[in-house]
Amino acid sequence: MVTRKKVTGRFGSAAAGMLLATAGISLAARRRRLETARAHERLLELEELAIRRQSLAHQQRMHWELLTRAIDDPSLAEVIDTYDKSIPAERRRQFFYANAWYVNLYHVHRAGLLDQEGLQGRLREFFQSPVFREYWEASRHMRASLDENSDEARLGLVVDALAKDFEDADTDEWWVVGAPPHD
Repeated sequence: MVTRKKVTGRFGSAAAGMLLATAGISLAARRRRLETARAHERLLELEELAIRRQSLAHQQRMHWELLTRAIDDPSLAEVIDTYDKSIPAERRRQFFYANAWYVNLYHVHRAGLLDQEGLQGRLREFFQSPVFREYWEASRHMRASLDENSDEARLGLVVDALAKDFEDADTDEWWVVGAPPHD
């Protein structure tokens, strides 16, 4: 009987060891599958981001091409011209050009190529132009129709605040006008 218990005990220990080893291998395999799945998911996210950036770049090129046509041909500009008709045609063409620059900055910022501070710096430069300031005011009704939760609307509010800061500024040092950006 003593011998039988020892043999059974040895087989029981071996079986328990095999069970633990199998569980460990199974757990390692499961972890590896999970890591592989996560890596694949991350790859898909990066591919989606690349496609989105390509789409945004394409959209920006199309915007520029269409706007250029409108600037060059007043008959085409009439299609998108929602500015007050009392504004001279030449000024409205300048507004289209100002809009092209603004949209360019918007896309550069969204692509992550220009942080909030850099964006505000560039906008400060643009607000040195009376034409740009006039464009910004004349396009207020267009921004009012944006979804208030959109990136475009939020940026518009930042620019509105900067425009107000310029109106209220009592300094010629335009590069310091406006509150510092906060992301």
